[in-house]
Amino acid sequence: MNNDPNTKKNLEKLVELIKDIDVAMMTTMDDDGCLRSRPMRAMETKADGEIWFFTGYESGKSHEIAHDSHVNLSYSKPSDEHYVSVSGKARVLRDKQKIEELWNPLMKTWFPQGKDDPNVGLIKVTIDKAEYWDAPNSAVIHLYGVVKAALTGERPDAGENKKINL
Repeated sequence: MNNDPNTKKNLEKLVELIKDIDVAMMTTMDDDGCLRSRPMRAMETKADGEIWFFTGYESGKSHEIAHDSHVNLSYSKPSDEHYVSVSGKARVLRDKQKIEELWNPLMKTWFPQGKDDPNVGLIKVTIDKAEYWDAPNSAVIHLYGVVKAALTGERPDAGENKKINL
């Protein structure tokens, strides 16, 4: 990971923005080069740039990741004007200790035999690059920015935008 203090600060902000967003759209590449996105629930987002998901070990996305480990995760919380795009490398694992650590009883919906289901697996995404937009979430502030821009010809303040390279 990049040891620049600003990178660490920006990564902490990114983790703060996505920790309460329940679903990310995970994009992988199919064997024919077609991009595929599907909703995924992150089970853990770590400050060091690792994001963990449960998956079917023998699923289509697992095969796609084995073929090309590059993934993108898109997060959106329009009510707070938070938007995040994460690019990274994914690995599909069968780590019993991590499965035990992250297990949630709701996962039995997908893995009827529980933690010992033969198809239970994990996807670990390690962030390479990310970008986030944290816009003012007050409608009054947003309206003020639009009106000010119309009157002065200056672009409205769209909030904070940061790119992170790890």
